[in-house]
Amino acid sequence: MFEIGSITKVMTALILVDMVEGGEVAMADPVAKYLPAAVKVPEYQGKPITLLDLATYTSSLPNMPDNFVPKDQLDHWAALPNPFADYTVEKLYVFLSGYELKYPPGTHYEYSNLGFGLLGHALARRAGKSYEALLMERICEPLGLRSTRITLTEDMRSRMAQGHNERLEPTPLWDNPTLAGAVAVRSTANDLTVFLEACLGRRQTPLQPALRSLLENRRPRECGREAGLGWFISHDHGDEIAWKDGDTGGFATFMAFSSPARQGAIVLSNVIRTPARNVNHLGMRLIKGFPPLRQRPQITLSPEVFVTYTGTFAGSPVLGITVRVAVRVRGSRLFVQATGEDEFEVFPKTETGFFGRDVDAQITFVKDADGKVNSLVVHPEEGCDWRAQRVR
Repeated sequence: MFEIGSITKVMTALILVDMVEGGEVAMADPVAKYLPAAVKVPEYQGKPITLLDLATYTSSLPNMPDNFVPKDQLDHWAALPNPFADYTVEKLYVFLSGYELKYPPGTHYEYSNLGFGLLGHALARRAGKSYEALLMERICEPLGLRSTRITLTEDMRSRMAQGHNERLEPTPLWDNPTLAGAVAVRSTANDLTVFLEACLGRRQTPLQPALRSLLENRRPRECGREAGLGWFISHDHGDEIAWKDGDTGGFATFMAFSSPARQGAIVLSNVIRTPARNVNHLGMRLIKGFPPLRQRPQITLSPEVFVTYTGTFAGSPVLGITVRVAVRVRGSRLFVQATGEDEFEVFPKTETGFFGRDVDAQITFVKDADGKVNSLVVHPEEGCDWRAQRVR
């Protein structure tokens, strides 16, 4: 068994659709309808946050609440041993009652663990049971998922993989009593295979209409991509791939399927992700196929040119997350390392354009009017280009 992290969000969205089809809730319902009257859920000029907004990453709520302060605070909360354990429902309500939205709900994409945690909490309150009981009733039982749970039985605990951080040190499992609908589920490759077979229509289930609905409600993301309900949707040479990844303190996971190709992929790792262990890249390749290896053309530049590119650069590939990129010269070779990632060598294809061999990313150094490098642009194979400005 593995912690599947944010793949949980797809399951929370499926619970929402199932409850909509049963007439228990409506997509357009304000989330405030299912919270205590004393909780002042933020609105934007009278426009409330709806259940649909939460499920499509467009609620205008931030990724995490600003009163989310785990006991052992570090620079990045996701690196903590058990960051969600002491975040209570009372803290959630305090945050909501004091937060001001920056955008009208439904108009602005922003990835939000908070949003999906709130959605799962609201649905559980509407059903009058815990989020896990709702998960088991609406998803696990209809699909026959016997090893998809939050609370582990003794047998499940004996089958739980040991998670590891980027230094390959063992990490504890995460507990998430309040925002369970965002990241709390544990599962297996077998159970997730059943889930993907149902998504592809290979397995008949009463959830078939609900599974289709997850891709029918869409809102735009960055780079021309889309967000469905829980799923992200990418388009590649006529193919359409629905996918979701997940991270916890010791696990990295990926799940995707292509309806046109009728193929799915699952990657489960008990080590948090780095470029050398990029589960998203591997999962996409399992669906798209692996291209033949090619030798990119490489030119020769002097070490003196490399030195002009060295320094520290900072940018935000994801809204609200700052990544620092260190560029170093070692002998006659140039190396790049991003925050929390492995260092890798880059090779020149032009005077300012570089590529990696171990990592499928390219970098362009940008010069100012005086010919000095003031920024760099990262061109990842998957995702949007992003710029980092020189800070040192």
